[in-house]
Amino acid sequence: MTDVLDELHWRGLVAQSTDEAALREALAAGPVTYYCGFDPTAPSLHHGHLVQLILLRHLQQAGHRAVALVGGATGMIGDPRESGERTLNTKEVVAEWTERLKAQVSRFLDFEGDNPAVLVNNLDWIDGISAIDLLRDIGKHYRLGTMLAKDTVARRLRSEDGISFTEFSYQILQGIDFLELYRRHSVTLQTGGNDQWGNLLSGVELVRKSEGSAVHALTTPLITKADGTKFGKTEGGAVWLAPDLMSPYAFYQFWLNQADDDVVRFLKIFTFRSRVEIEELEREVAERPFARVAQRTLAEDVTTLVHGAEATAAVIAASQALFGRGELGGLDADTLAGATEELPRATVQVGGAVLDAFVDSGLVPSRGAGRRAISEGGAYVNNVKVTDEDAVLTADQLLQGRYAILRRGKKTLAVAVAE
Repeated sequence: MTDVLDELHWRGLVAQSTDEAALREALAAGPVTYYCGFDPTAPSLHHGHLVQLILLRHLQQAGHRAVALVGGATGMIGDPRESGERTLNTKEVVAEWTERLKAQVSRFLDFEGDNPAVLVNNLDWIDGISAIDLLRDIGKHYRLGTMLAKDTVARRLRSEDGISFTEFSYQILQGIDFLELYRRHSVTLQTGGNDQWGNLLSGVELVRKSEGSAVHALTTPLITKADGTKFGKTEGGAVWLAPDLMSPYAFYQFWLNQADDDVVRFLKIFTFRSRVEIEELEREVAERPFARVAQRTLAEDVTTLVHGAEATAAVIAASQALFGRGELGGLDADTLAGATEELPRATVQVGGAVLDAFVDSGLVPSRGAGRRAISEGGAYVNNVKVTDEDAVLTADQLLQGRYAILRRGKKTLAVAVAE
């Protein structure tokens, strides 16, 4: 076994652990069976969950045994927010989202071979616990002072809204998960984000009190940008891993647009590039920042990890084709839709004036400005220069029967969408 803990530290994937010396010894003696939980409180995982999935994969590749938990039970309640109660979803919605998350998690771990991962749903054991059993067998191990002192609970208690007994009890359910996985699969390590530290300790303490055994918790840092601002916010909200909530094209562009000050750190966290490769990319950032080699590597690796090589190749081809460095006609409908969803747009009809499409999309402020752009050779439809001020859109110009890419100059884009 290699010292995977040193590797995780180098990559910036360690924030806190219950007893690092003991954990290091256990990992070295290995294999350790470990788990991380993912609650279906939304129809998709996001970039924050991606950190945990990558950590699980690093540990599995180092020879340790992965258990991935999707919280069909805990997802019905949800971890308490910093402020305000969650809206509880129906059992049917939670069940649907549980299946979606299972499919997403399954992409990141190896469920075959000599060291297969295990995928579990905590509804399988929590659903059968009666109220009496919960109070007698589990509740007796919890002390209210400890539960009330947890950061999120304490903040909520000081707020006007307070906290319901439902959300207050979430930490008990997460503790039950660790206990059950310890009993069922010999799990001795739980991982999670640093904001989950209190919930992880709930499980550590429950196993200790109930079974008399010492187990471990390990958290990853909350990811921020170099300027201290929150990482992962976009105009559309979170950086979702599901393609129906965030297209592979938009996902790729998010990673491509990372700043020079952040990209090397993100390569360590979000990719499996070796130290030698990352050090070389760090030199590229220092010596040739304009080439953005590190950003392109980051975007390609993370998009391939989440969406697969085929989807990544399609979005790279789309990125190049939009600016005249590739063939637009070869792009499929989903890739075109993703590549154009954030572009200014005009609704058009076959036979409508190209000039009107440029004006309606906002590429030019007026018909006169549009005529000047055409006469100066700076107007394009599908990367073909427009030379006639009276040109109209034809059916064969509509990509996938619907889209025409409008461009003014080298970099200013819009899309015409047929009704």
